[in-house]
Amino acid sequence: MPDERDDQPHYTRYRARRRLLPRREQELAVPGRASGGRVGGERLMPRRRGPVVRSGGWRRWTTRKRLLLGFLALILGWVVLSVLLFLISSHFERTAPPGDVSSVLDPGGYPLTSTSNVLVLGSDRRQKDSKEPGAEKSGPGRSDTIMLIRTGGGHAARLSIPRDTVLEIPGHGMQKINAAHAFGGPAESISVIKRWLGIPINHLVEVNFENFPQLIDAMGSIDFTDGCIVSRINGGFRNGGYTLRLRPGTHHLDGKAALAVARTRENLCAPSQTDIQRQERQQALFNALKSRLFSFSSFLRLPWIAWHAPPAIISDMGGPTLLGLFAGMAASGTPPARVLKPSGVVTLPDGAQGLTVYEAERKAAVARFMNG
Repeated sequence: MPDERDDQPHYTRYRARRRLLPRREQELAVPGRASGGRVGGERLMPRRRGPVVRSGGWRRWTTRKRLLLGFLALILGWVVLSVLLFLISSHFERTAPPGDVSSVLDPGGYPLTSTSNVLVLGSDRRQKDSKEPGAEKSGPGRSDTIMLIRTGGGHAARLSIPRDTVLEIPGHGMQKINAAHAFGGPAESISVIKRWLGIPINHLVEVNFENFPQLIDAMGSIDFTDGCIVSRINGGFRNGGYTLRLRPGTHHLDGKAALAVARTRENLCAPSQTDIQRQERQQALFNALKSRLFSFSSFLRLPWIAWHAPPAIISDMGGPTLLGLFAGMAASGTPPARVLKPSGVVTLPDGAQGLTVYEAERKAAVARFMNG
């Protein structure tokens, strides 16, 4: 009988060898595979090349170009956020001046591209909770700060006027210049200064002393350098005011201390100082504030500064115009600090002493200011 095993099919076993190349490279190594040629009489279709995915995860996205673009986008977003907050705060938080101010201001262009003369005022009116005897808590008060700023159109100049400067105020005779604010508010101050100096005034900025400290604090304080200063603002701490004590040197001032420096008239540390030194301190304080505003640390605080800046001033300018003013001041640099120098001392009918300025000195100061 035939062996039944002879009828069984025979199988050959093969063992697969390890690939020397990965599948992708091995297929490309086959002749004709990549070009669509023929292998063993059979035409092979070319394989599509897809994107080669490399390992590395997030690292493949962190190229220098992408990092730079991301950083620039972050800066741009930070600036845009700050501008929006400034415009919103200007609309809702800014205090407008009395209605008669617009009638005495001269028309002007956009402060960034057109030259503008800006009058900066500060009132010596006491706060409502002041306990200082005889303190004026209502009304406009006398102007505590009088400064002219010329900016825009390539110009940059500043001129401070001592508050004790004597001139004629219509209807009130010879008076100190700061009395104009008490008689008719900022509109009267604008009219008197325009007439006396013979220059146009395009805009008004009046410091709101109640909100000014919050702006300085939002900036992270400012660095101020001067000699010894000891003063009691609004009667000092005992009367609800502020007592300032600074040794000679550089000090990191918060909002209340910076405001006290600006308002210091009688320096108990140097009783012989006059209003001229007071104006020079205000100019130095203004420079310190401007330097801090355009520093890197303030850039990190920019949204907070943008929100607190409009409430710190009373101005005829809205948000966009104020942005143009600040941009113009930043682009124009820091002009020399000038104070209108008095020519002598005069005694007023009430016995108070004031400062006089000769016409030649006044015209020379105005010419330097307008050409700055």
